[in-house]
Amino acid sequence: MDLLVDDRNPEMCRSLGLECRTCVEPAAEAVAAICRGLSGAGVHTIFTQLYSSPGCAPMAGAFESAYLAASTPRKPMLRAVAAA
Repeated sequence: MDLLVDDRNPEMCRSLGLECRTCVEPAAEAVAAICRGLSGAGVHTIFTQLYSSPGCAPMAGAFESAYLAASTPRKPMLRAVAAA
């Protein structure tokens, strides 16, 4: 995505064969890995800094959802062991 730093907009991304969700979700997961516990406003601020093109604005909700999913602590899976 380095090619798109200065010219990140949906039209440019589509011309390169990229879809919004395939860009936004990994970015949100990376942000969650670096800084968990952001408020909704904080997540939105980061989204608008990363994706300043007005054409990207509809993906803000997907970014926030992906961030929340990635930053939510997961419970370890427990195995049920049958007594023999």
